[in-house]
Amino acid sequence: MKVKKILNNNALVVKDRGEEKIVLGSGIAFQKKKNDIVDRSKIEKIFVMKDSSEYRQFEEILKTLPEDHIQVAEDIISYAEKELGIKINERIHVAFSDHLSFAIERLSKGMVIKNPLLQEVKVLYTKEFQIGRWAKALIKEKLKIDIPEDEVANIALHIHTAKTNAGDMTKTLDLTTMIKDIIEIIEDKLNIKIKDETISYERLVNHLRFAIQHIESGETFYEMDGEMISLIKKKFGQAFMCAEEIGAFVKREYGFEFPEKELCYITMHIQRFYQRSAVV
Repeated sequence: MKVKKILNNNALVVKDRGEEKIVLGSGIAFQKKKNDIVDRSKIEKIFVMKDSSEYRQFEEILKTLPEDHIQVAEDIISYAEKELGIKINERIHVAFSDHLSFAIERLSKGMVIKNPLLQEVKVLYTKEFQIGRWAKALIKEKLKIDIPEDEVANIALHIHTAKTNAGDMTKTLDLTTMIKDIIEIIEDKLNIKIKDETISYERLVNHLRFAIQHIESGETFYEMDGEMISLIKKKFGQAFMCAEEIGAFVKREYGFEFPEKELCYITMHIQRFYQRSAVV
C-alpha cells in the first residue's frame, strides 16, 4: 500500500492492489511523501466509496476542513455504528463531517439556530438522539464547544438518515415536519397546548410515524370495521372533524392520503388529549 496523495496529517489517498482508497489514522501522513509505504499499524479506517462523486467530495472535505472537526465526526460515526450494531451508509462521512464543521464554526461565533423539530426528533429517533447526546459530550471535551439540544437533534437526523439508507435527509425531514404540522393543527383546532414530554404525546407521534410508513409501503397493520368507524365519528365528533382537517392538509401539502380508518385512530388520540391532563 503506497501513498498516492496526502490530504492532511491524518488522511491519505493510497493505491492498494490497483485500487484507490482513502485511509485515516492519527498521524498517518506525518513526514510522508508520494510513493512512500503506508504504516498499516496506523490505519484506523479505510474507505472504498462506490460513488465516485462522493469519493471526490470526501477527498475535498479531508483537505479543507479542520482536522480536529473531521476526527470528532468520525468518532461519532464509529460510536453510532457500534451502538446501533450496523454499518451505516457511507454517504454520512461527507454530509455529516461537512454539517458538523459548519455547525461548530457557527456556534463558536455565538450563532445558535433553533431546530423546530427538536421535540419530534426526541420521540421519533430515541436511539439516535441518545447518540447525539454522547456526541455533545465528546464535542465539549475535544473542541470546547457546548452544543445545544437543537444541534443534538440535527446529529440524530443525520444518523437516522444514514442508518435507513435514505440517501439525503429530504424523506426524514418530510416525515418529521408532517408530524409536527399535524400536532400544530390539533393544538389550533382544539385550542389546547399539547405537552411534548407526556406519554400521550409520545403515543401519538409514534403512532403517526408507523402509520405513515406502513401506508407509504402499501401495508395494512390493523383493521377497523364500518360499525366502529361510525361509532367513533358519532361519539367523538369534534375530534373526528379535526382529524378530517389533518387529512385534507397532508393531502394538499404532502400529497399523502390517510384512509378513513386511520383518521379514526387519529381521532382517538385527539380525544385523549382533549379529555386528559396532557393539556394545559
